[in-house]
Amino acid sequence: MTSTLFRGGTVLDGTGSPPAEGDVYVVDGRVAQVGTGLDVDAEEVVECAGSTVLPGLFDCHVHFMFEQPDLMRVLQTPFSLPFFQAVHRMRATLGTGVTWVRDAGGADLGVAEAVRRGLTPGPRMQIALTMLSQTGGHGDDWHVCGAELGLLPSHPGVPSAVVDGPAEMRRKVRELVRAGADVIKVATSGGVLSPLSNPRHGHFRDDELEALVTEASAAGLHVMAHAQAAEGIKTAVRGGVRSVEHGIYLDEEAIGLMLEHGTWLVPTLSAPRAVLAQAEAGAAISDRVLEKARMVAEVHDDSFRRAVEAGVRVAMGTDSGVGVHGTNLEEVRLMADLGLGAQAAWEATTRSAAELLGVEEDFGTLEPGKVADVVVLDGAHDDLDGLRGRVRSVHQGGVRVVAREGDAPR
Repeated sequence: MTSTLFRGGTVLDGTGSPPAEGDVYVVDGRVAQVGTGLDVDAEEVVECAGSTVLPGLFDCHVHFMFEQPDLMRVLQTPFSLPFFQAVHRMRATLGTGVTWVRDAGGADLGVAEAVRRGLTPGPRMQIALTMLSQTGGHGDDWHVCGAELGLLPSHPGVPSAVVDGPAEMRRKVRELVRAGADVIKVATSGGVLSPLSNPRHGHFRDDELEALVTEASAAGLHVMAHAQAAEGIKTAVRGGVRSVEHGIYLDEEAIGLMLEHGTWLVPTLSAPRAVLAQAEAGAAISDRVLEKARMVAEVHDDSFRRAVEAGVRVAMGTDSGVGVHGTNLEEVRLMADLGLGAQAAWEATTRSAAELLGVEEDFGTLEPGKVADVVVLDGAHDDLDGLRGRVRSVHQGGVRVVAREGDAPR
């Protein structure tokens, strides 16, 4: 038997209970007790005075296979190099306390299996492989010069993703299931980083989405929708997707539909900010993409505020890869500042995210019987400044995988 006692910290267990001073006792990789002054004989004691003890954190929208995208850099990058870079990005993400992610495009089954088999440290992972897109949509890499060049090339582990019509959609979902997808991603609107698509235009028709959701459901998989345009959001929700990613142009009808259908919002508030920051730093970003980033930044925050006020369910997601991996916790501060408040923002990053990913039976809260993914964070839970540098230790299944910055995970 192995055992660890996290002693004397402020426990924010993710259940909705207010933070309280206490201990967390872990036995053989699962939470055994949570309480105050636990009288147990533990093999290891982690002193947590002055710290907040949290469940392992979730990021429901990452892209490990790229970072701060730049097409000129893509042209100069050997095909296999991003797989090795992904190792460092996964370690950086784990170092922020994120023990679970949903890779929303790029990582293939081999990347996920490398973590699952213990070949490299990293968060537990669900993978989408790629994003289904209509011709001319957010996932279509055609440029006006006639070239096709994207951030994520197709290869045997990641099928091409441009589809039109219900029949093509049905076949492509089956290909993704065959290739190891844990979730199916579709673009029901244009986006910012694609060459030509418009974030205000909805994509795909109801019959195409019906074929997608039917096939995904038959395989026991949920669907996530890149949906920025109001009409694209409504099409996705009516079609039965589980989560709307970004949700930039939410109107009152779209919010009402999300409430009616119980659809989750993964806001990725960090993403437009990351694009604008790269432009300010001199990155080679096209005028068209920069124009779109500025356009969506003006309305994104307001849409999120209105969704929160209405009671839409929120799960944390950053779109890391658009920005820098390892800065994930900035999203917690943004969600809190834009209406959730600190405790609800942490819950969106723990329990709620676990529910979205369908793993809430074992993860997302610190309760007896749950897998002991534990994060020790210096300071109070409602102090959201400098979170990245305040992660003291990260534990997966009761095993310490990250210690103070500079210490290698084991």
